[in-house]
Amino acid sequence: MAIFDPVERESTPSIIAGKLRTAIGRGQIPAGSQLGETELAKELGVSRGPLREAMQRLTQEGLLISIRNRGLFVITMTEEEVRDMYVARTAVERAASELILQKNAQDVAGQLLRIVKSMKKAADKGDVDAMSEADMEYHSTLVAAAESPRLSRMHNTLLTETRMCLTALERRYPNPHARVEEHQAIADALAAGDQDLVGRLLITHMEDALERLTGGGHAAAATA
Repeated sequence: MAIFDPVERESTPSIIAGKLRTAIGRGQIPAGSQLGETELAKELGVSRGPLREAMQRLTQEGLLISIRNRGLFVITMTEEEVRDMYVARTAVERAASELILQKNAQDVAGQLLRIVKSMKKAADKGDVDAMSEADMEYHSTLVAAAESPRLSRMHNTLLTETRMCLTALERRYPNPHARVEEHQAIADALAAGDQDLVGRLLITHMEDALERLTGGGHAAAATA
């Protein structure tokens, strides 16, 4: 009697969900948009079965909302939801950093510092898109390095919501090098093995981003 099932590659619904998640995060499918099954299935070259399963996953993650008799829509984040998202991100990233500090902090810090260099190059050029990509890579690398599947699953959804905020956030950083310095400081503290400092810097980093997003009082500024 076999003990294990055969190892399978990533399922089609999982791949579709990833594509939709990325498109939502990048604003290619804007907040508040309705998702049409027929159009999406045709564009993705898939049948409706795996597409529906993928959209159900995103509904469970909270990125899509089902409105009775109308269909599925991309969420529009309110100011309160943006605040809650940053609370969750802070908790996940602090937990990840604590795990990293127990094993391979120097290696992870080196990876993060290489990403910081990419951020600095993008900041020097004023390349907003490259800055955003490097920013997302930095935080996803941090959490992935903790090697906790549950933290990574939670963080993937939170980063998609963060991407929905980034366009608005970019406009609120008059000096893009300030973002570089914040990420540099976190990586340096990780390299030094200073758990308390890493935690404080992550909290400050998240609070700063949140303040820039919501300080103007525009509740839905994060839907960009």
